[in-house]
Amino acid sequence: MEILDKIIRLFASILKSCAGLSAVKWGRALHGSIVRIGHVSCHAVSKALLNMYSKCGALDESKKLFGEIGSCNDHDPVFWNILLSGFAGSRVYDAETLRLFREMHGANYPKPSSVTVAIVLPVCARLRDVYMGRSVNCYAIKSGLDTHTLVGNALVSMYAKCGLVCQDAYAAFDNIDEKDVVSWNAIIAGFAENKLMEDAFRLFSSMLKEIHGYVLRHNELLADIFVWNALVSFYLRVGRVEEAELLFRRMELRDLVSWNAIIAGYASNGEWSKGLELFHELLTLDMIKPDSVTLLSIIPACAQSRNLHGTRPDSVTILSVVHFCVNVLKADKIKEAHSYSIRHGLLASKFDVEPTIGNAILDAYAKCGNIGHASKVFQSLSENRNMVTFKAMISGYINCGLLDEAYMTFNRMPSSDLSVWNLMVRLYAENDCSSQALSLFHELQAHGMKPNAMTIMSLLPACVEMASVQLMKQCHGYVIRSCFGDLHLDGALLDVYAKCGSIGYAFKLFQFIPNKDLIIFTAMIRGYAMHGLGKEALGIFFHMIELGVKPDHVVITTVLSACSHAGLVDEGLNIFYSIEKVHGMKLTMEQYSCVVDLLARGGQIDDAFSMVNGMPIEANANIWGALLDTTLCHVDSVVKHDPLQVNRMDAMLPNFCVRIKE
Repeated sequence: MEILDKIIRLFASILKSCAGLSAVKWGRALHGSIVRIGHVSCHAVSKALLNMYSKCGALDESKKLFGEIGSCNDHDPVFWNILLSGFAGSRVYDAETLRLFREMHGANYPKPSSVTVAIVLPVCARLRDVYMGRSVNCYAIKSGLDTHTLVGNALVSMYAKCGLVCQDAYAAFDNIDEKDVVSWNAIIAGFAENKLMEDAFRLFSSMLKEIHGYVLRHNELLADIFVWNALVSFYLRVGRVEEAELLFRRMELRDLVSWNAIIAGYASNGEWSKGLELFHELLTLDMIKPDSVTLLSIIPACAQSRNLHGTRPDSVTILSVVHFCVNVLKADKIKEAHSYSIRHGLLASKFDVEPTIGNAILDAYAKCGNIGHASKVFQSLSENRNMVTFKAMISGYINCGLLDEAYMTFNRMPSSDLSVWNLMVRLYAENDCSSQALSLFHELQAHGMKPNAMTIMSLLPACVEMASVQLMKQCHGYVIRSCFGDLHLDGALLDVYAKCGSIGYAFKLFQFIPNKDLIIFTAMIRGYAMHGLGKEALGIFFHMIELGVKPDHVVITTVLSACSHAGLVDEGLNIFYSIEKVHGMKLTMEQYSCVVDLLARGGQIDDAFSMVNGMPIEANANIWGALLDTTLCHVDSVVKHDPLQVNRMDAMLPNFCVRIKE
């Protein structure tokens, strides 16, 4: 019996998935299997089958199945509701929906439920069939369903759409015992759609009071900060700033969302000075700090209140603005903050211990690529530079590819820490200066410093450039002896072994990593892909899926590339089609590019061309270029086996070239 229950639950679950994916072909196939093994008479399975056909729009089949399982639905309105919902979902069958409802209503069992009424009333509204709508309303009153929220909402909407808002719709609304947001939306929208704007606004104000009162009556909601934040935002959006601040001040606990809401609310309602006051109040807090949302609200307030005596930005304000400017890469705004700091004496002087603002402005210029201004700030801080100053300047030079300037600044440091050494090792390793990277690595050890995981990560690009498995083994040995236990580092080691041509060592490392995550699996799949070992890459990918590790776009694109280079067309297409259907992710341009390349390499030029033309997003030059390149590479081999294919490719070439130019 337990096995039978499991089978039934499995069938129901699969049919539910088919309904969600509109996969009626799979559903039909499963239906055939169910009939053959004799489970179609099961209540749960027959309900799932009916739901699948209705959701997939196979209404003839759903109606036929409904007739076949008639004895099951005698006392269960759910079967009727599923069928009605399917027909109601298609506007073509509105008349049939009402006919089915009348048939259900005329039968002794089962009686229409609140769900049944809620399904039928929108159909009445679409047909503007007030007579049928009133008949359904009468049934709801006799059955005691009219006070139910679901039924009441449907009645309000139906009467409003039929133009009967003042009496009928409002009466239905007034009759609902527990009004929810849908109830209020339906009646307010009804008045608004019928051009009764004053009544709509009056009801909107009533809703605010009703919601506010409901919150105050329920202690569990009073303790919920999300509810308070929503109320504050609600009042601000309709211009009720006094009520919003009253609520804000009554909150026992406030988070950044609360502060952002009240500051943005005052700014959007023209209360610039008040917004700045609250911003400065926020800056005094230890536990909550402003973010980019806060600053987006306050920057216009600063501009608007230049002539007001409300407040003057201090060092904390400047730091917040500078950090925000870095996030959105606004170099011109950094210059404004820099100029303001100079005019008002906020930059560090020789008596300051920590040149906080100076370092922040230097770092901001460097990250925005304005290395000239960063260098000038660095020079101005000559008397009180600290480790942060030097690190910011070196990072700026590194980001701009200025190796010599970075090294000279590094040598001028009075002292150094490991993080700066790591920066320099990475600088040389990533810029094809392997010998200098190794020299610095040995030098830092000579200074008594112990390399950490980041040091090894910084050195690894040098191993790749030298293709030195021996150096890799030394780094790997040091990692094992130091017991770093860093999955990012393990993934990087694995990746470099593969790039150095030692895929065997890469796989051994993969096997010894205990808690493999997505990074490790991606590194191993990438390693196999670059060695043309498509089947091995697929094996790792499917093993990852079996372990329940959720894939991302990177690993899927990697495995598609592996299939492409190994000529595994069917396997690659299966993974491509699973991206949306199985993993629920949107297809990317890179994935389309991989599958086009996959088809073209497999000699399926027509299919590749059709894939490009049928893409829901416009193919870019990379895709057209890849298709052209792959096609030309196959010309010689195709000539020997299929001369007709050459004619098709010749016809396609002008189209390729035009698309690439576009």
